[in-house]
Amino acid sequence: MFRKQWPAFLLAFVLPLLAVFWWWGGFNAVSVSETEAGPYRYAYLDYEGPISNMRKTQRRVLDEFAAAKVEAGDTINVILSDPRAANGKVRAQLGYTLADRAPLPQGLKEGRIERRPVYSAHVQAAVLLAPSKAYQALADTLEADGKTLVMPTVELYRPGGQANRIGSFTLEMNR
Repeated sequence: MFRKQWPAFLLAFVLPLLAVFWWWGGFNAVSVSETEAGPYRYAYLDYEGPISNMRKTQRRVLDEFAAAKVEAGDTINVILSDPRAANGKVRAQLGYTLADRAPLPQGLKEGRIERRPVYSAHVQAAVLLAPSKAYQALADTLEADGKTLVMPTVELYRPGGQANRIGSFTLEMNR
């Protein structure tokens, strides 16, 4: 019976999943390079917990920007601890970049990262898919050189600007 139904199964389930994966940038290549990055000024909240709950804190930061009527820049996450070593738990600073003269929204801390040499992984993909692609590509590149991922890392995400456009994700690790 399945032999007769497989074309319908492909059309109804497999093709739509592949189409969504393609639309989210799942097949996009990640470029890894050695470059310089920064400086960054950002407003953030400290976070400690499961990596899967980080979006709630990120949303709270965005709410503080809105309440202060300050324009939020790109999403910035400074990942301080390795989630692989702590069963998916992470220490991080979650926030948004700030313009040089923008006021710091009340309730948030200010962070600065100076210009520095980094390994950079860049990909055009949806925010839920991009980090895993970038971390894997960077880890593979470093492994080929006999190196490993070392925290802290800086994650920057710039949305596509429209609901039907994917954003740009950059992962930076100090060299």
